[in-house]
Amino acid sequence: MNASRVAVVLTERALSDLEELTAWYTEQGRTEAGARIVADILNQLERLANFPDLGRVVPEFSHPLLRELVRPPFRIVYRREREAVRILRVWRSERLLRLPPDE
Repeated sequence: MNASRVAVVLTERALSDLEELTAWYTEQGRTEAGARIVADILNQLERLANFPDLGRVVPEFSHPLLRELVRPPFRIVYRREREAVRILRVWRSERLLRLPPDE
């Protein structure tokens, strides 16, 4: 077990992804389903505080510090840092990952 917790930080893009996900489910008349999925994703993020290496290396990049958790149908993409986990994107799992230059 990991002796110390790390901070979990959501980038503005990841927050926007969650907002868009919520809005889409609301537009579909599935507000409760969207809220349940977002809550599940946030629970996954909480697990990263104790187990920051829990996710697999993102296949598109093969970089050991760029990792992801797959919560079908979503990918939670994060960068492992020394004292933090920085959440970069929350994307549909079938999409190939392309990160903006500032991420």
